[in-house]
Amino acid sequence: MRPTSIKQTDNNTITFTWDDGMVTPFTIQQLRDECPCASCKGETVLLYQYSPGARRQLPGHYDLKSIEPVGSYAVQITWGDGHGTGLYSWDYLRNLHIKNQQK
Repeated sequence: MRPTSIKQTDNNTITFTWDDGMVTPFTIQQLRDECPCASCKGETVLLYQYSPGARRQLPGHYDLKSIEPVGSYAVQITWGDGHGTGLYSWDYLRNLHIKNQQK
């Protein structure tokens, strides 16, 4: 699966339309809060687990600056506070949508 369209459909929503016809809207806040990078979600390296502490919200935390494709498998989102290390893979976004539907 891969998106055929990624559009900001209103001031607060980014909508992904997929090649199978599925449409998955995400609020900008959802995308920022679910940033998959190691500094936001943590990581395990050589049996050492890093868990980030509470996040400080700097000015621009929820300001979307850009969404750029990364190869044919993900997008990289840059935020107004300068954060931009998270790669949102197609699988991650689809699973995030499923998770949101189950709430």
